[in-house]
Amino acid sequence: MSLSEQEVDRYARHLVLQDVGGPGQAKLKAARVLVIGAGGLGAPVLQYLAAAGVGTLGIVDDDMVSLSNLQRQVIHGTPDIGHLKAESAAQAIARLNPHVQVAEHALRLTPENAQDLISAYDLVADGSDNFETRYAVSDACFHTRRPLVTAALGQFDGSITTIRAHEPGPDGKPNPTYRCLFPSPPPPGTVPTCAEAGVLGALAGVMGSLMAMEVIREIVGFGESLVGRLLMVDARSMRFETVRYGWDPGNPLNGVNSASSRAKRSEEPDSSGKLPPHE
Repeated sequence: MSLSEQEVDRYARHLVLQDVGGPGQAKLKAARVLVIGAGGLGAPVLQYLAAAGVGTLGIVDDDMVSLSNLQRQVIHGTPDIGHLKAESAAQAIARLNPHVQVAEHALRLTPENAQDLISAYDLVADGSDNFETRYAVSDACFHTRRPLVTAALGQFDGSITTIRAHEPGPDGKPNPTYRCLFPSPPPPGTVPTCAEAGVLGALAGVMGSLMAMEVIREIVGFGESLVGRLLMVDARSMRFETVRYGWDPGNPLNGVNSASSRAKRSEEPDSSGKLPPHE
């Protein structure tokens, strides 16, 4: 995919990077990325992916901009209060980079609509603020075979990882799923909401920028992915730590007794070279 003269000038600092260059920028232009949430995490993700030249950005958010959002959701401004976040974010992207196509999905992502939404994109960046949506997104990414960059915020801490559960790892085993890392959501009411606990505004910018960087790395294909690694950020001590996590054979998506694993085994020939009979 070729770049116009304006795009060459706009992305000049990318084009001189050895790990990006013209081929990498062309990959960014051809990419379709779905961003879940246009809030604290989604705001910097959308801004930096748009600035980087990702060709198509989808925005999923059914909420409206409120005054209390503006402390951290920097893609929106005071005049946007009362407007849909998806619409406000799309307008900001248009001002930032007219070469980027934007698809607004002013709805709530659910297990029922997740696969249809996600299948139209190459990669998903999940900045949602609730466990129900995170599990719906991660499950749908597995079933539609889409990479997922997902992050979460606490009061003064954040975390980010990349999920490619539809692919095998270097050891031949399946890559871990989100459910390998977090097998089940915490009981209702045990984790306070952002409104209840608060959140450091600038931390949302840090974590959202890390998400955008990880998305760019996944698209262009440089560096070491965060697959199987959870990056944790402590804003109180300014400490970054990475822990490794692996595939759980008991997980319901690609575990040994999952439907996908049973289907795969049924398609593999037995020792005689014949396919086993289907149940």
